[in-house]
Amino acid sequence: MIADLDDTLEKLLIKEMPVKNGEVEIKFDQPKREWSSRLSRPTVNLFLYDLRENVTLRQHQWEQAANSPRGDNLFHLRRSPFRVDCFYMITTWASDPLDEHRLMTRTLLALFRFPILPVDRLVGSLQEQPFEIQASLARHDRLTNPAEVWGSLDNEMRPSVSYLVTLALDPWSEVSGPLVRTRTLRTGLADRLPHFQTLEQETGSELVAFSGTVWEKGEAGQPRPGIEVAVKGTGLFTKTDTEGRYELGSLPPGDYTVVAWPDKGKPQEKAISLPNGDGDFDFRF
Repeated sequence: MIADLDDTLEKLLIKEMPVKNGEVEIKFDQPKREWSSRLSRPTVNLFLYDLRENVTLRQHQWEQAANSPRGDNLFHLRRSPFRVDCFYMITTWASDPLDEHRLMTRTLLALFRFPILPVDRLVGSLQEQPFEIQASLARHDRLTNPAEVWGSLDNEMRPSVSYLVTLALDPWSEVSGPLVRTRTLRTGLADRLPHFQTLEQETGSELVAFSGTVWEKGEAGQPRPGIEVAVKGTGLFTKTDTEGRYELGSLPPGDYTVVAWPDKGKPQEKAISLPNGDGDFDFRF
């Protein structure tokens, strides 16, 4: 994925600077003395010198997996991806310092135009990023002591600019399982907690959730988003999502009436009994 980011930045600079007939090289090398001595053409170098998790954007939670099959009576979950900051040090190289400064100016102007990398320029796996790819150029809190950087690289100090790009890295696998429709609450006196979690005088109650889809009429009907669905006499109310799905609960087992209101026309009512097995109750308008 980081290699795809390099390719994206290279193509972005070539297009936006613009670079014609290979007049300028775009490199991603460590700018050591022996490397710089071998350069034969004006060069823009983006040296990736650090990678760190962005803890400000950390969201380690479960979320519904995108592009998962619907109507299979399974729930598809995956963990939120990690957000990783990629720190680049941008330098320009030419035989004349004025040419270096002109090249740096062209580079800055090109990158400043894109605080978010454009989707149509993304390469490879970056096209599947779940979030916009944010970029920050010339941040004052980065490269605060460039002399140390150049000393570790064993090269002469020269103008350098920080460039920060935030990627989403997803190491998790999707987890699928049956929908949880019944919740049981047990109450009683605990006996010898925490190692022996048995209850004396135990009582229990069961709560049931149910779901369904609102469709257009006909066999080829499309799902209908934004339809209001409620359970009579309970105060439970929701709207269908972008795929026409709704979920309501939790309710004690028993008989209920579900009502769906279309944008136009009369509402539909459906008598249900909970629990009912698969728990799906569909409407068609």
